[in-house]
Amino acid sequence: MKKRSLLNLRETAYTILSQRYLLKNEKGEIIETPEELFERVAKAVASAERNFSKNSGLETFYAEKFYEMMVSFDFLPNSPTLMNAGYPLGQLSACFVLPIEDSLDSIFDTLKYAALIHKSGGGTGFCFSKLRPKGDIVGSTQGIASGPVSFIKVFDAATEAIKQGGKRRGANMGILRIDHPDIEEFITLKRNSSVLKNFNLSVAITDAFMEALKKGEKFPLINPRNKKIVRYVDPENLFFLIAESAWLGGDPGVIFIDTINLYNPTPQLGKIYATNPCGEQPLLPYESCNLGSINLANFVENGKIDWERLKEIIHLAVRFLDNVIEINHFPLSQIAKITRLTRKIGLGVMGFADFLIKLGISYAEPKAIEMAEKVMQFINEESVKASEALAKERKNFPAYPGSIWDKKGLTYMRNATTTTIAPTGSISLIAGVSSGIEPLFGVYYERKTLNNLLLREFHPLFLTFLEKEGFSLGFIEEILEEVREKGLLSKTKLPEKIKKLFITTYEIDGLQHLLIQQAFQKWTHNAVSKTINLPKNSTVEEIKNLYLKAYKLGLKGVTVYRYGSKEEQVIYIKSHPEEEATCPICIFSLM
Repeated sequence: MKKRSLLNLRETAYTILSQRYLLKNEKGEIIETPEELFERVAKAVASAERNFSKNSGLETFYAEKFYEMMVSFDFLPNSPTLMNAGYPLGQLSACFVLPIEDSLDSIFDTLKYAALIHKSGGGTGFCFSKLRPKGDIVGSTQGIASGPVSFIKVFDAATEAIKQGGKRRGANMGILRIDHPDIEEFITLKRNSSVLKNFNLSVAITDAFMEALKKGEKFPLINPRNKKIVRYVDPENLFFLIAESAWLGGDPGVIFIDTINLYNPTPQLGKIYATNPCGEQPLLPYESCNLGSINLANFVENGKIDWERLKEIIHLAVRFLDNVIEINHFPLSQIAKITRLTRKIGLGVMGFADFLIKLGISYAEPKAIEMAEKVMQFINEESVKASEALAKERKNFPAYPGSIWDKKGLTYMRNATTTTIAPTGSISLIAGVSSGIEPLFGVYYERKTLNNLLLREFHPLFLTFLEKEGFSLGFIEEILEEVREKGLLSKTKLPEKIKKLFITTYEIDGLQHLLIQQAFQKWTHNAVSKTINLPKNSTVEEIKNLYLKAYKLGLKGVTVYRYGSKEEQVIYIKSHPEEEATCPICIFSLM
């Protein structure tokens, strides 16, 4: 394979690659270069071509194409693919959902399965709603049930012990339905900042609850064991409790479970109960999904979008992700079975904020919403065309009969879903662009790595922009020092147009965050990972209103984070870390 040097591989990118991705020998010594990493992944993923063609030239062709696509940072797959492709472990998916039934056998079988997934670099989501409530009778022993919260703590402790082989923070999503009798305990669980370090929590809110909230009617809490009503609650009080807990520390988020199932692509296989750790991937029990993201910043040249090149990368990325399913070493036979039935893939984006800046659009203006919808519609439609073309080569996904694609009359479809918007924490750092569809977190930031190494960095595009604007070296140095001390451009003497372009997340209105999310969700098969970051002086009432708006907009879930509401932090936006806090979604980024 012809190699070329990596362009603009910054110190931060190399540090992350060295710590977490580049292969090491038994002594912990790095034994591959970044170029060799991408070559290893490209060759492994291209080897899937053998399953469909005897033409060895095709495998060589796509190995080269995949390599070029990754080495240029036009597209990067999720972390487990980068870590494990071409290596004996061979587990390449980021997202898993495991079922939990109301028995000790099921609970501890699932715990074992989760441990295997975490060890391989994947993240897990669980719905604890089938577990009987605290204080309920255990028929086999006549004892008393300890309830779902007690088992969530057990899962958290197990994750803490594993730590995903030292490469990634343990990542879980715990979900409980809004009508479970232990819902209040669940909602307030993470008000104690010392518990559940390895879990995001989300309340599964139903249409029935939203209707009761709208009408002001009492809402029943139901024992999942016998389906009997335990008691009635005031939905307004329960809704306030969710918003207040999120105001205090970011958890729980909310998912609108009936909206998710409304768009379930394979309803004939059953309902969806849970998502992956960051909420962007709703999955069936035992289902997994592999993700990858297109770097939008790479497709703007001289203020114009290169739609043709973007189309080429979309089609190549869909083929790449479908190939991953072919070569994947699934951790469980149950997961292999369901994943191969649906063949879900999740093509998303990173660098959206950089993309807007290069187009001269502020993230805070209405035009950003228009552009979000325009580019995601293009990606979604082209990814479907790519999946259609693959199905003509390789057949439809096995669960096609009875799927939404079958009902729509689309004759060919290789994948039950093709698009997902993930947070892209690590891979966006490698590529040197903003994460997912988020605005810039800061123009200057300090980030702790898994090994507690502090990385200090200005956003790369900001430095390039200052140079192109023709400012003197002395002025640039003065501005950089100001930004390092103050964190925000609004407090500097830069021109207003630059301040607007490089606006950061806490300077943007919460509704604008929500509308950007809606624009992407409208053209995304799965869901969207997006944090609605709010200033420190935001109120519980504002968060409640954002939840209501999110539901009306048809979003599948929403996470809010109020600036300064968490003590523990991973990323800071200036050189005074004791004053700053991170959004919780950054902690569990699976990309």
